[in-house]
Amino acid sequence: MIKESELILNPDGSIYHINLKPENIANDIIFVGDQNRVEKITKHFDTIEFTTQKREFKTQTGTYKGKRITVMSTGIGPDNIDIVMNELDALVNIDLKTRTIKPELTSLNIVRIGTSGSLQADIPVDSFVMSQYGLGLDNMLQSYVIDNICEHEIEDAFIKQTNWDLRKGRPYVVAGSKKLATKLESNQIFKGFTGTAGGFYGPQGRVLRLAIQDPKLNTKMDSFNYNGTKMTNLEMETGAIYGLGKLLGHQCLSMNAIIANRANGTFSKNPYKAVDELIEYTLNKLAE
Repeated sequence: MIKESELILNPDGSIYHINLKPENIANDIIFVGDQNRVEKITKHFDTIEFTTQKREFKTQTGTYKGKRITVMSTGIGPDNIDIVMNELDALVNIDLKTRTIKPELTSLNIVRIGTSGSLQADIPVDSFVMSQYGLGLDNMLQSYVIDNICEHEIEDAFIKQTNWDLRKGRPYVVAGSKKLATKLESNQIFKGFTGTAGGFYGPQGRVLRLAIQDPKLNTKMDSFNYNGTKMTNLEMETGAIYGLGKLLGHQCLSMNAIIANRANGTFSKNPYKAVDELIEYTLNKLAE
């Protein structure tokens, strides 16, 4: 039996941080970072059956073209993903009353809809990127036993090509769900490595008042190439989602609206339009 200190429940029986009970979520889940983006998705729904919010974790469940879908805000960063992924998994794979793991496990379909910055000059603002791989530059996932889920040859190539300083931790590479990629892909989608940083400023090469460990890291990542697959974009969630999803047995895929191009210094003239178009694209693909 899992101890109360390890699996924390609220007085109403919902799980601690995300404030949900098993019946509140669908098998198909969309992640967004910003809580205000939840309703930008669910405004397209035919019906909304459930809404709750605790801290930055806002959740709505409803139907879109007959498909039951949950939309949930995760907040920013791998630490928040650690909370959301573990607690969602507990909702479907742990009996919250007996605090025991269920004999038959459920696999969720999780699609992240996020905004991101492109690292390649030929991936323009307002385009869409599907994360073929999550390349984690954060250290959160290293707290788990991850050797059997990672693409070690790609990791070694990245470390060598970028002269990565291992004092910052070993980068990890995890593939996205091929099942969901098949469902959501089209000719208009770019694919590649999505870098997941543990912060927004120094970890992504931004300099304000503080010097950073490797001022040339973004340039090195721009040129990283593994058998023709390149780094497409840099954000703060995908690698953690892919890693925990694979460990827990869930199908995970990240879809990114490119609102900035770090290679040529441009920013979308209408980033909200790009996000709205990606939302409608993803909803229609999921409902097919």
